[in-house]
Amino acid sequence: MSRPSSAAGSAGKPAGRFTIPGSGLAKGLAVTLRTMTRKTQTRQYPDVQPELPPRTRGVIGLFEENCTVCMLCARECPDWCIYIDSHKETVPPATPGGRERSRNVLDRFAIDFSLCMYCGICVEVCPFDALFWSPEFEYAETDIRELVHERDRLREWMWTVPAPPALDPAAEEPKEIAAARKAADKLAAQAQAEQPGRPGEGDA
Repeated sequence: MSRPSSAAGSAGKPAGRFTIPGSGLAKGLAVTLRTMTRKTQTRQYPDVQPELPPRTRGVIGLFEENCTVCMLCARECPDWCIYIDSHKETVPPATPGGRERSRNVLDRFAIDFSLCMYCGICVEVCPFDALFWSPEFEYAETDIRELVHERDRLREWMWTVPAPPALDPAAEEPKEIAAARKAADKLAAQAQAEQPGRPGEGDA
C-alpha cells in the first residue's frame, strides 16, 4: 500500500499553496479603508423620507363599501389577525310581488398588526377589492393594544393608497369598465329618448 504524499499537507490543503499569517485581517482592513474614503449615503430619517417601491407593504386599508362580509380574508389569514363581526338584514323586494332577500351588514372589521406578518394573502384573496396595500409605515405605538386597527382607522389608510399603474394602451378594456360604459350609454340613450321634442323640430 502506497503512503499518501506529504506535499498535500496534514490539513488537506493543495500542494504549493502557502497562507501568510494575518492576510485575512489585512484584507478586512483594506475593505474598511476603501469604504472610509467613499461618500456616505446616509439619509437623515425622519427629516428625509425614504423612497419606497410602489408595491411597498406598509399597512392595509379597508374600502368598506366593497366588503360583502364573505369572511374569506379572515379564513385565509395564517395568523388569525383579522376580526370580523356582522349581522343579517332583510331587504324588501325591489319589485312588487318579489321575494325578500337577506344581506350581511358589517359591524366590525379589525386587523391586529402586532400579529400580522404582512404576507398579503388577505389582499390577494379578496374577491371584491376591499383591501389594499398602503406604503405608510409610521404607525408604531407604545401600547401594543393600539396596533389593533378598527374599520374607521383602516378606512383612513385608504387615502394613502397609491393610484394603480396605467394600463397598457394595447391591452383590452377591462370587463368591469366595459360593462359600466355600456350601462351608462344605455341610460343616456333612454334619458335622451324620454326628453320632449324641442319647439319647431316637428315643423319641417
